Amino acid sequence: MEILTVIQARTGSTRLPGKVMLPLVGKPLLVRMVERVKAAKLAGRVVVATTTMPQDDTVVELCGAEGWEVFRGHPENCLDRHYQAGVEYNADTVIKIPSDCPLIDPQVIDKVIAFYLDHTGEYDFVSNLHPATYPDGNDVEIMTMEALRIAWENASLEMEMQHTTPYIWERPQQFRLANVAWETGLDYSMSHRFTIDYQEDYDFIKAVYDELHPRNAMFGLQDILDLLEQRPDIYAINNHYAGVNWYRNHLDELKTVGKGQTRKI
Repeated sequence: MEILTVIQARTGSTRLPGKVMLPLVGKPLLVRMVERVKAAKLAGRVVVATTTMPQDDTVVELCGAEGWEVFRGHPENCLDRHYQAGVEYNADTVIKIPSDCPLIDPQVIDKVIAFYLDHTGEYDFVSNLHPATYPDGNDVEIMTMEALRIAWENASLEMEMQHTTPYIWERPQQFRLANVAWETGLDYSMSHRFTIDYQEDYDFIKAVYDELHPRNAMFGLQDILDLLEQRPDIYAINNHYAGVNWYRNHLDELKTVGKGQTRKI
């Protein structure tokens, strides 16, 4: 099975432009993000999928300097970008991990992929997001190339194309879906925010890296939670954005996401 893990990355974020290039302990955020994904044992081939826009030449240059594979695709249609990357690399399975998750735990990535591999041929789509239980920013979505192709051919809504996977997970009658819940039985998806969209998110992530990275570059989810218990001041930096995600703008279009899975700013 040819597994391709796609990290979508661009510099043109509307809320926090250039966030993938912001520094984290001496390296761009994207470097720290890719390091963590590559630390997962089951991630297969890892490629950074950026856009064809001139401003993303800097992403391509960074990938070249780091020796990573890079793919350039549609600036806005991430579904097309993921599909075309899958075609380019002859993938059987495509894993979507967005570049706004620089605190993602490699063990969480492996846990979701291991479930998919342990049930080879049983599911078209496996994730830890539908519904989410892990702290926001541990996003892993796995799909067969065939499911991705069907979505690519049939998606018509802007949000389906912008967010890649909704066409699939919104159709449980058509696709075989599975979800990997946090084994603790806890649900921190609306209370802990480890992703980056706003300046406060960066300030939070930088504080976590400054504290934990010097001790262990591959610090994990429990290390972060322990730190936040000891340092509530760090937790407070961006907790007013906890639970704010893209679902909030599409509740009228989404059938499988309820109001309890998002909140307005």
